[in-house]
Amino acid sequence: MAYQEMPIFTRTFDFLTWLLPATNNFPRAQRSSVTKRLLDAAFDLRERLEEANARKGAARVERLERADEALSKVRLYLRLAVKWNWLSGGQYHHVAEMVTEIGRLLGGWMKKT
Repeated sequence: MAYQEMPIFTRTFDFLTWLLPATNNFPRAQRSSVTKRLLDAAFDLRERLEEANARKGAARVERLERADEALSKVRLYLRLAVKWNWLSGGQYHHVAEMVTEIGRLLGGWMKKT
């Protein structure tokens, strides 16, 4: 049987693949502050998920909680980006759907654990 990756890993990979080029259009003056924080939170999310997958028990729960914190930060920075017109309404709608799905998958994993 072929290895099948958990859907949350596929979705976060797709999210990062979408986010990186999108942030190239953010104002240059903000790339070292807000943009960096958004990207750091997004990568932290993915890294905490990888760490959770490699652990069991309380250590897994702790990593999943940290992933949830990173996801909250991602949501905040994305809301700011659309508020400041760095993302169009259509872009925000698309990325919000991605983040919502990641949140659902994360919540399901947390309940299961």
